[in-house]
Amino acid sequence: MKPKIAVSIGDLNGVGIEIALKAHRTISEMTNPVYCINETMLGKALHLLNLKLPEDFQIEPAGGDFEIIPGKVSAESGRYSFDSFKKAISLVESKKAHAVVTMPIHKEAWASAGINYKGHTDMLRDYFGKDAIMMLGCDKLYVALFSEHIPLRNVADYLDREKLFLFLMDLYRAIGEKKVAVLGLNPHAGDNGVLGDEEKMITEAIVKANKTIGRDIFFGPVVPDIAFSPSFRANFSYYVAMYHDQGLAPLKALYFDESVNVSLNLPIIRTSVDHGTAFDISYTDKAKMTSYINAVKTAIELINAK
Repeated sequence: MKPKIAVSIGDLNGVGIEIALKAHRTISEMTNPVYCINETMLGKALHLLNLKLPEDFQIEPAGGDFEIIPGKVSAESGRYSFDSFKKAISLVESKKAHAVVTMPIHKEAWASAGINYKGHTDMLRDYFGKDAIMMLGCDKLYVALFSEHIPLRNVADYLDREKLFLFLMDLYRAIGEKKVAVLGLNPHAGDNGVLGDEEKMITEAIVKANKTIGRDIFFGPVVPDIAFSPSFRANFSYYVAMYHDQGLAPLKALYFDESVNVSLNLPIIRTSVDHGTAFDISYTDKAKMTSYINAVKTAIELINAK
């Protein structure tokens, strides 16, 4: 039997619903998707997109009723995307689905709705009481983020040897025997303290993790500006970045359309598209489906690996 995937529909003022509808036939060949959206909002989206509802488009009602305004940040749309996400989680918890796949939400819309999370991963971390790891990428390159959605000025203070050690151990348990390059924080990985001494903590965390595991899994600190060069990537396909843009800027430059977001170290399987709400092209028939299709494929692989 094909697995069932609960699809959190994302911000309805963005591209998520268009992608879900256009990719439905392809997705249905691999899995039985159930979309967390109610009939009223689905009807409004179909009208704006000038699309017909696929006959086998199964839904689980979520959220209330509001006016879709393509490309607009709104508290109503933020709240709806949050309610859709909670519904998808509940379907997995009640064994009515095997995994959650999420469409993009808008962080400002969540904040406008009074939702005190920066995004899906923050909510999952709090909901399950687990240190969820955000890892993004594709089969060619994966990047796990030590710090995620925090201001750049706070990253150095966030870095802590024990915290990084625990992060590395959680990552090892999630991905297994993969060689992982751990990036330094500073330019030139600090140049032995000339450009910063945070690399000392990174080194100590790596040494402790490898000693605990009993073999060399983690390597570094790696000089960030050479880490994603072709010659270096010939030896590594898994990386740990100290902060968001350090890892995701090169990843998206290389594999923007293909990449997915995977939440590790959780009791449920959750994958996501690796792009935002794309308000500039919402409801214009320009949204690409590749990341969503890959997110579903990754969820299926994780289901089959359990």
